[in-house]
Amino acid sequence: MYGSTFKVEILYCITPGPELPSEEKSSRLVISWRMNFLQSTMMKGMIENGARQGIKDNFDQYSSLLSQTVRPVDQKNIGSNKEQVLASLQAQPQSTFKLAVQYFANCSVVVTTFMALYVLVHIFLAAPSTIQGLEFVGLDLPDSIGEFIVCGVLVLQGERVLGQISRFMQARLQKGSDHGVKAQGDGWLLTVALIEGCSLAAVNSSGLSDPYVVFTCNGKTKSSSIKFQKSDPQWNEIFEFDAMNEPPSVLGVEVYDFDGPFDEAASLGYAEINFLRTSISDLADIWVPLQGKLAQTCQSKLHLRIFLDNTRGSNVNVVKEYLSKMEKEVGKKISLRSPQSNSTFQKLFGLPAEEFLINDFTCHLKRKMPIQGRIFLSARVIGFHANIFGHKTKFFFLWEDIEDIQVVAPTLSSMGSPIIVITLRAGRGLDARSGAKTLDEEGRLKFHFHSFVSFGVAHRTILALWRAKSLSPEQKVQIVEEESEAKGCSETEENGSCLGPGEISMSEVLSSILSVSTNFAMELFNGAELERKVMEKAGCLNYSFTPWESEKENVYERQIYYIFDKRISHYRVEVTSAQQRHSLSNRNGWLVEEVLTLHGVPLGDYFNVHLRYQIEDLPSKLKGCSILVSFGMAWQKRTKHQKRITKNILKNLQDRLKVTFGLIENESATR
Repeated sequence: MYGSTFKVEILYCITPGPELPSEEKSSRLVISWRMNFLQSTMMKGMIENGARQGIKDNFDQYSSLLSQTVRPVDQKNIGSNKEQVLASLQAQPQSTFKLAVQYFANCSVVVTTFMALYVLVHIFLAAPSTIQGLEFVGLDLPDSIGEFIVCGVLVLQGERVLGQISRFMQARLQKGSDHGVKAQGDGWLLTVALIEGCSLAAVNSSGLSDPYVVFTCNGKTKSSSIKFQKSDPQWNEIFEFDAMNEPPSVLGVEVYDFDGPFDEAASLGYAEINFLRTSISDLADIWVPLQGKLAQTCQSKLHLRIFLDNTRGSNVNVVKEYLSKMEKEVGKKISLRSPQSNSTFQKLFGLPAEEFLINDFTCHLKRKMPIQGRIFLSARVIGFHANIFGHKTKFFFLWEDIEDIQVVAPTLSSMGSPIIVITLRAGRGLDARSGAKTLDEEGRLKFHFHSFVSFGVAHRTILALWRAKSLSPEQKVQIVEEESEAKGCSETEENGSCLGPGEISMSEVLSSILSVSTNFAMELFNGAELERKVMEKAGCLNYSFTPWESEKENVYERQIYYIFDKRISHYRVEVTSAQQRHSLSNRNGWLVEEVLTLHGVPLGDYFNVHLRYQIEDLPSKLKGCSILVSFGMAWQKRTKHQKRITKNILKNLQDRLKVTFGLIENESATR
């Protein structure tokens, strides 16, 4: 009955399945259905309920018959396969003696040892020489140019061997900073196993480097241990990223040569793994070639095993939850797309099965001539497709690649419609260059979209999806505050301060007299626009701060966040800082205490940096103020690199303080 009023549409989707322990091929079969009514009828609800039950019973029997011919995959075996692979990645224990023999079995050590033994035998056989020339008892100088040259060679060789011994001891004590740290949360879990490196480049004459690997995904970084004096290092380390609400887009991999937190570290190579263009099964065991001049010259590569799992089960629930969150941002209900629409979208742009379509809009892409097509929006990408007289235009890029989104006023060429201008980061989205309107001097692609049927909805949806993938500095400061409040401060005294240096040894790093008043110098800590301007000029990018809050009488605290410019540090160093200030008693001045935590540098979780600024007026007859800055290091963990890191940070800090207070004087002169 009523069979002529509707049609049942069924979609069979067959995709490659997971890798099995038996190395057999597998596939995933997903069957979806929907009702398409050809005419309205009062019996619509009854028809749908009856069809749903009939479809279920039919495909239960279908599944039973299919399992008699094709063996179903046991999901437990899939999980155990990953566990078996990771469990097998255990570093082979080696004795210190064998490692020492392997490490010191080189020409330099052999020659130095032979020369030292040769000289000792010579000293034993030779008769004592008489005192002559400028010699005296206890001082035996070379008696010829030949002896002088031999002494110099011995000293240089000895210094080189002592350096190798020092590096060997460091390599035995060094451990991976993030290896073995378990992921937390429920969602998409990314696990990366770093197996080994091959033909890594060297930046010094020894032909060997001190490599370590940094993985970056969704703004989070994981660092491997440092392998000293290795060109083919063996790591066998496992890194787990905390659960993510959406599947990640890219995994950044970069190999560095360690030489101190703030030194200009040399990049030995880099790579980017795009999860949208690479099958997850292909990443289970892969050699990744590294890019860069040094890496390409040496044909460097890394051996990785990458696993991406969704612990939430069905992807439908994840999609509904994500759409619900986006509806609040957009202010308009977003309908769940059908499996057929999602399949078409994935096939159109060659995307994986977990990528779901959120919305699409008809619009024009502005280049030399406007091209009418459709813009497609998903959780990870924004794509455009057009087919004009058989000439197809198709491209997509990641939300993370976008640097800015602006709206330009309507023009005659845009047919009276506002234009959405999307600017990508420099060097990103080059695959979509064919659809860009311009390429600016900084190497950034700009895309122009206009003539939307509903401009407001399209614009709000694009902004909401972009913001969901980018966290502002203010939000990061807020997260730091919440974590600080939850964690508390174990060093809090009765005065409520957790910034006091306690037993930390503070040393003077800068003492200077500025030709500005104390009040103007304190603008550097007042949270005004001058502070942001000066700090960003001094190399503190994305500088943001919270308002000063009163902790007790005459004592105020605030939080600061910024990123070091690359000219200060090659690493992407994120700094979170807690500042406390109070006025000096019986003097016209201020005392500002600061505790800095560095994120994104090797061994950054081993220490905190403490600073104390004392700013006060000069005697009444003189104009200006005096600045005294003290510095100290609070070590949370012991490491052999303490002196090296402290010296490196101190040098960088002195240079940055001179630049900062110099900018304060320049700003005062221009006013």
